[in-house]
Amino acid sequence: MLKNNDFSDITLGRRSIRVYDETVKISREEMLEMIQKATRAPSSVNLQPWRFVAVDSDEGKAKLRPLVRWNTKQNDTSSAMLLIFGDLQCYEYADEIYDKAVAEGKMSEKEKNEQLAGIIPLYESFNKEKMKKAVRLDSALAAMQFMLVARSHGYDTNPIAGFEHGQLAEAVGLDKERYVPVLILSVGKALETGEETVRLDAVKITTFL
Repeated sequence: MLKNNDFSDITLGRRSIRVYDETVKISREEMLEMIQKATRAPSSVNLQPWRFVAVDSDEGKAKLRPLVRWNTKQNDTSSAMLLIFGDLQCYEYADEIYDKAVAEGKMSEKEKNEQLAGIIPLYESFNKEKMKKAVRLDSALAAMQFMLVARSHGYDTNPIAGFEHGQLAEAVGLDKERYVPVLILSVGKALETGEETVRLDAVKITTFL
């Protein structure tokens, strides 16, 4: 059940929170609900390369703590740390994704086959660096969407890029050659008021042609 449907408050009132109420726990059912909504973010040819690891246990957080550098307050006090990875072999799910679209009447079998005949060979041809860029971009969109969804559920977040990127996948049992760490989001109920930061005026950063 959404606690906040005020779009302006959700977007303009979002703050990066570093200290959370440790007594507030987010059920795994609600976490999955928020992640499901976050996956409505767009992705290139709908390959949905984002993968999530929700660290909500004391044991999981203890394992994660040495890897988050100066972000230990978020790790220690949040309800969960949501690790977001990009799957470099996301195209392996293409058949499953497009079969679901056919089953739901969103495209025909012919359209599915025609599209996959171009998509899969293209993605298979990408070198590793090109794939990393593609999956990071899409996964970052899902991360932003999750932050807004979490706020609509009454929670706060902090995006964290300062962590041991080279160690994160293996630490949570993922293949580091396949899964690229993108971002960590701390999630919980704010115990402190987040800082209100400033932004450059749109007129200064926009060009019309």
